[in-house]
Amino acid sequence: MEERINEQKSLDVLVLAAGLGTRMRSNLAKVLHELDGRPLINHVCRTAAALAPRKIYTVIGHQGEDVKEAVLEELNEEYAEFVWQKEQLGTGDAVNSAREYLENEKSTLLVLSGDVPMIKAETLAGLVQQHHNHRGKGAACTILTVQLDDPTGYGRIVRDDGGMFDKIVEQKDGTDEELKVKEINSGIYCFDTKKLFETLSKVQNNNAQGEYYLTDVPKLLSEAGESVSLYKHKDKNEIEGINNRKQLADMEKVLRRRTVKKMMLDYGVTFIDPKNVYISASASIGRDTIIHPNVIIEGETKIGDGCVVRSGTRISNSIIGRGVTILDNCLITDAEVGDRCNVGPFAHLRPMARMEEGAKVGNFVEMKKSVLGRNSKANHLTYLGDATIGENSNIGAGTITCNYDGKNKHATEIGNDVKIGSDTMLIAPIKVGDGAATGAGTVANKDIPSNKLAVGSPARFIKTLNQEEENEDTSQEN
Repeated sequence: MEERINEQKSLDVLVLAAGLGTRMRSNLAKVLHELDGRPLINHVCRTAAALAPRKIYTVIGHQGEDVKEAVLEELNEEYAEFVWQKEQLGTGDAVNSAREYLENEKSTLLVLSGDVPMIKAETLAGLVQQHHNHRGKGAACTILTVQLDDPTGYGRIVRDDGGMFDKIVEQKDGTDEELKVKEINSGIYCFDTKKLFETLSKVQNNNAQGEYYLTDVPKLLSEAGESVSLYKHKDKNEIEGINNRKQLADMEKVLRRRTVKKMMLDYGVTFIDPKNVYISASASIGRDTIIHPNVIIEGETKIGDGCVVRSGTRISNSIIGRGVTILDNCLITDAEVGDRCNVGPFAHLRPMARMEEGAKVGNFVEMKKSVLGRNSKANHLTYLGDATIGENSNIGAGTITCNYDGKNKHATEIGNDVKIGSDTMLIAPIKVGDGAATGAGTVANKDIPSNKLAVGSPARFIKTLNQEEENEDTSQEN
């Protein structure tokens, strides 16, 4: 795609994102409302970036700094440019705000709307290609159009007797005959950049709103003898904009349905009830994985082959290995679960939690910034914070790594083949050596050597495991 476009003029992109969106009934700028867990503007910028343009310019206005921050989550700073529209005086004025950056560029300018998140990169690549190839020498303007059964509210594309572009007629200005036209303007355009800005200077605001409309530019170009091309697209869902919360919810539903269908047909994922799951389009799920009803999978989550995810679970931006079983009502965020692990029910894996192959956490276990080693277990009612647990260790019910002293967080290190008794408190910083154990109710505030059994509060060492009892006093005071 990139190679095909770059054979022609350099490509720049201009995204219009300055409006508040009053019909959203929100204090939040429209393009900051989220679809599939990401702001609308991010969807548009990601698609635009797939075309490998020289630069992506974003026109900002309402809550501009917040919009800028959202865009920079998607684009590298050197790749993004921001243009302020001081007053919202129409789409023509929005494009004109970028004049100082673009008016002298010998490039193609792709104009997108920040509230049209479903447009595909392949569609835009086709639009750009037709723009470059129109009549063998390229067009001054190419408009992406689509046919709707009900075009009410959209600008109509009026063609001449030869089927070529004549004009765009807005709903409020059209005659009865013109309003019967079902081909509409999507608001997505390609322009010869220099010709666009030359023509924008001629656009007037003699309309009821006193605004400058970008839709006037194609007609002015045509009247000046320039060619205007129409790129008619088949998928109307791609060009739908978001104007209110119902449309946002409807689009969310369309996107989810499309994502689930693709995962079933292309990747071999089983959904017990496809209508009652919420899967991010950015997530990936492996073959023969089974997803039960009321599961939410968000962000860039990756789930391997042959997993089972039970009802009520939410997984966000996490990596799940192969053959993993996640039982009901678990929350996993920014965490990593290795192959053949078991999680839950009612487990909570917080950011930077990692379970290595074959590990298990059970009901009401919470992990944060901790590693549970290969084949180790924490089956019940346990908190593991800032902890590293080795292989084949067992953490008894009610164990807490006391990682916070009121000012700072401290680490707990537990070795291999360790047995931590129920209701043990490990007061960090602390190390528990390989093969060590604690009795039920132990409160340990100093390191426990390898192969020692610690009991009591404060803990004392009463024996060396797997050896004859030592005669010497091995209390913690020594």
